[in-house]
Amino acid sequence: MSMKEKVLEVRDLRVTFNTPLGPLAAVRGVDLDVYGGEMVAVVGESGSGKSVSFLAAMGLLPRTATVEGSVVLQGEQLVGAAPKKLRSVRGRLMSMIFQDPLSALNPVHKIGAQISEMLRAHQSMSEKAALARAVDLLEIVGIPQPGDRAQQYPHEFSGGMRQRVVIAMAIANSPKLLIADEPTTALDVTVQAQILEVIQRVQAQFGTAVVLITHDLGVVARVCERVNVMYAGRVVERANIMDVFDQPTHPYTRGLLASLPQTGVERLVPINGFPPNMLKPPSGCAFRPRCTHATDACGASLPELQPVGDSMSACIRAREVMAKA
Repeated sequence: MSMKEKVLEVRDLRVTFNTPLGPLAAVRGVDLDVYGGEMVAVVGESGSGKSVSFLAAMGLLPRTATVEGSVVLQGEQLVGAAPKKLRSVRGRLMSMIFQDPLSALNPVHKIGAQISEMLRAHQSMSEKAALARAVDLLEIVGIPQPGDRAQQYPHEFSGGMRQRVVIAMAIANSPKLLIADEPTTALDVTVQAQILEVIQRVQAQFGTAVVLITHDLGVVARVCERVNVMYAGRVVERANIMDVFDQPTHPYTRGLLASLPQTGVERLVPINGFPPNMLKPPSGCAFRPRCTHATDACGASLPELQPVGDSMSACIRAREVMAKA
């Protein structure tokens, strides 16, 4: 697949949940592109709309959610698509590695049978051929003695091994897009590195585009080429990974980087305040109440992404902020 081939195009994606307290605007106009063979990050704190955006793209949100906008995957429009069409796309063109592998696996079915089911749902294969392919996939993701392990149940696997199984299921039908939703959150540091290495190896072997959803900027720095920083349901900065770390253009991104542990620095620098209540989003820039660079002009209108150097930033004072850094 060509690096320049666009796999996913998201335009003005909006997700609103109907709650007893009123409509909650979880995603508020996200634009995002993913190209073949790349690994792109979507970063932000909890509640920023990272996971909801891609669950919406896959048609996995509850009926209480209203999804608007456009999500085009390999030329197919997914927003408003019939459930049958979405089922045919999930697992075939687009797959997700979920955050909690234990809940993603069926506890009463053997591992091999679960991977086989994924294969037979989208391909014309015999049960024997599907099971053989399931064993091959377990070997690809680095599970020792894959033939024996295919006959075991999820509870017989460690957390890291279960995550490898989920990756095997996700790549079973060689999808064009793989969405990894916090794939290393519940794992220790050593196992985290192993899982990231598996994802990178799979990407190289199959030419799959990968979206890595995370709050861990250290992970992003290691494996991603581009990053989209989200806050309050919007992308507030988009840039190549080196530009984000060398010269971030949005005050929120600067706050995230300043809060990372650094050698020789004893105290972390937190971002003051709290994320906004999305039942009643603030006017203008949602980061304004927490931003040390905010002025009255920041509350006038919702800032759009604009070019700032080689990056895109949703901050009307981005150039001034960079000059003062």
